[in-house]
Amino acid sequence: MAITTAIDRQPDNFDLARPTQFKFDILKIPNTVYFAQEINLPGIAFSGDAIMNSRYKAMPFMGDTLEYSPLELSFLVQENLSNYREIHDWMTGIGFPQNPTEFADAIRNTDTKDIGNAGKGNVTNPSVLTSDATLTILTNKNNPSIQVKFRNIYPTSLSGLSFDTKDEASTGLTASVTFNYDLYTIAKL
Repeated sequence: MAITTAIDRQPDNFDLARPTQFKFDILKIPNTVYFAQEINLPGIAFSGDAIMNSRYKAMPFMGDTLEYSPLELSFLVQENLSNYREIHDWMTGIGFPQNPTEFADAIRNTDTKDIGNAGKGNVTNPSVLTSDATLTILTNKNNPSIQVKFRNIYPTSLSGLSFDTKDEASTGLTASVTFNYDLYTIAKL
């Protein structure tokens, strides 16, 4: 057994993460991510916990299924609503397209590694309705430090927009979108 001292256990980096130091990318919605204001790194939890009974005590045993919390993004809305419409059209194309063009736009594959197959998706391959996303956490000097990669992300809800003639602050409209995904991985750069 290795003996460690308090000096050996000291962290080598004392810089704290800053909530303003991030960059977020989803290929399906390039205008939206440019105006990103706030994003969360979703929580993760076990489910399916078991209780192991013994003669003296019931003992909890760890679950075997991971549950990821939704990813939430808040963004400023452009004057012509183009970034808001990106998400709206993506959701409409998935859920209730009014014409074949809306569905074709929703299944268009925009991944750069598969750009040769752009627009060649079909309903039997649900991954074309999703996109991968990357949250890059930056250092205090704006250098990339950590990448969180989300696999098969898709929007589940988009907030409405409130127009108000009494608003004197003129800070701009904001909207929020909630995404589900398969999983995310964290990698140090």
